[in-house]
Amino acid sequence: MPITVNRKTTRFYPNPKRVITRHFMPGQESRARNIIQKVLSMSVKGHQALLNQILRNYSHRHRNITRIFEQNYDKVSHLLEGINIDPSTLPMEQKLIIGAYFTMEYSIESAAFFNPSIIEDPFQGGLSKDQKRAIISFRATGEGHISSIAFRNCIIDANNYMTCEPPGDLVDVPEIVTRHAYDKKTFLNKLDEMNIVKDVIAMVIDQIGDTFIYGELQAAIEKTKKSKDLSYTQQKVVESINWLAISHYEVTFSMDTAISERVLFPVSYTESNGIEDARFVRFVNDDGSVIYYATYTAYNGYAILPKLLETKDFYHFKVEPIHGEYAQNKGLALFPRRIKGQYAMLSRIDGVNNYVMFSDNINLWRHAEKIQEPLYSWDLVQVGNAGSPIETEHGWLVITHGVGPMRTYSLGAILLDKEDPTKVIGRLKEPLLVANTDERIGYVPNVVYSCGSIIHNGSLVLPYAMSDYASTYATVPLDELFNALLPGKFPSKSAQSFESQASILVVEDDASTQKLISKILTGTGYRVKLASDGVDALMRIAQEPFDVIISDILMPNLDGLQLLEQMNKKNIDIPVIFITGHHNHEYKLKSEQLGAIEYIQKPVKKAQLLKTLKTILQNPS
Repeated sequence: MPITVNRKTTRFYPNPKRVITRHFMPGQESRARNIIQKVLSMSVKGHQALLNQILRNYSHRHRNITRIFEQNYDKVSHLLEGINIDPSTLPMEQKLIIGAYFTMEYSIESAAFFNPSIIEDPFQGGLSKDQKRAIISFRATGEGHISSIAFRNCIIDANNYMTCEPPGDLVDVPEIVTRHAYDKKTFLNKLDEMNIVKDVIAMVIDQIGDTFIYGELQAAIEKTKKSKDLSYTQQKVVESINWLAISHYEVTFSMDTAISERVLFPVSYTESNGIEDARFVRFVNDDGSVIYYATYTAYNGYAILPKLLETKDFYHFKVEPIHGEYAQNKGLALFPRRIKGQYAMLSRIDGVNNYVMFSDNINLWRHAEKIQEPLYSWDLVQVGNAGSPIETEHGWLVITHGVGPMRTYSLGAILLDKEDPTKVIGRLKEPLLVANTDERIGYVPNVVYSCGSIIHNGSLVLPYAMSDYASTYATVPLDELFNALLPGKFPSKSAQSFESQASILVVEDDASTQKLISKILTGTGYRVKLASDGVDALMRIAQEPFDVIISDILMPNLDGLQLLEQMNKKNIDIPVIFITGHHNHEYKLKSEQLGAIEYIQKPVKKAQLLKTLKTILQNPS
């Protein structure tokens, strides 16, 4: 039975009116110095008139615009030495004007507002019964395809309708503090994991001790630049050393900002090409305390770096890299609590399959186990997660994405064992959500994508992006979702009709036996597909879902036992009934060891076959 997906009419579109300020450097230092000279050559009245005009035009668009001008003046004040001017002698009016010439506005979400992730707001006061306050994060993209993290605050009511606060008129970027002591050995290991292994590393690192601070590393970098004639590649390596160092930082937003006014923008070289696809999770520590984490990917145009964002209040954020040989790709998603004393994380280290990782250290990951491979026609290219796992009474619910023909992205779902999440105990055979006619049009066509969902009032609340342009959300009844993931364990009113409409794959190389079994099944209302051997069966399984497989044992190319072995390796959980005309004890024992549901001897008896099928479909466990 199809799962009900209730698409909502709420839309989150990119808004070019939302702007921040950035430092603007027009060309080389000589050009900047020339601009400063022209500003200083103006008359006092000219300065006053120009500053008043600038403030009239921009003070209502930014908090404390004069402070921003001061900061950007400080970034170019060293150029005054080249024109024999002491910076301390300049009046504040001139400093502000100079700062204005080296400031620009940047529309953070002019291009796209997509890949949402939703979590519970730390503050749940002032709500009616069955309401929940939530924070949705988005990947906001502007000019140059630079991505940042933006937020919206919403309330979900008893019927799962979402009301979101209008975004504030002002947008604020945080104050950044770089304060971290580094261990040289760990630092070098991380450079090695990032595949940054060049002789220039030693030129820099040999100048500092076993532990060092950011300033000491910067001094070593500057000394290396001045004393060595570095090639382009060596310069990029030095940049990446610096990039890794400044990837440890903390940021703080003003307490007078609404959450929609806070933007985590890549203001340093750490994330100069963007902050991609943050997956937020409400993490509960063993002592019951709550902290919010987000995993995301930083990119500087030369290397990628997985990073961990940490906050308790969404005002103060701490950012650190994620280390380890299995933390080297996109799509990391943290479980919301420790499992058997260890942190757990979903990953896709090979870019194709889903993995689970475990670690005692949330920043270091050195073990991964594959749990899901592409299987069906809609996910044959690759699979990945669509956010952190959600804990339920039935297991860990993981919304996934799959890539199929024409690079179509669809959303699916798997269910992991609660005690051992390396075990997949349920998997949707059909996509949960595919882009419809309206959703498939956008910057990247035919894509639906999510970075996190929550459960509310018996439904999955699933925000998702529409073709990498805008976002919306849908709700899915949990009982229907679990019924599809664990068929037969949640009997519904339509259970009888489901049995009669079940899809059966018959794997048999003998044409007469094929015909006999097909006639029995279709005459009872089952949908039947045929395969001539195990290889043919695996191809059929990849193309469409089946509820039961009836297979001969002795067949050419790939026999029935080998077929079931391959299914187990690929975590394909479809009940298998073996039929054979060559009965012996070894075959029966082997089939039981592989997990076959039933073992039937030929000739096939109609009553026995139908009774076995009915039992399996009513109780597949």
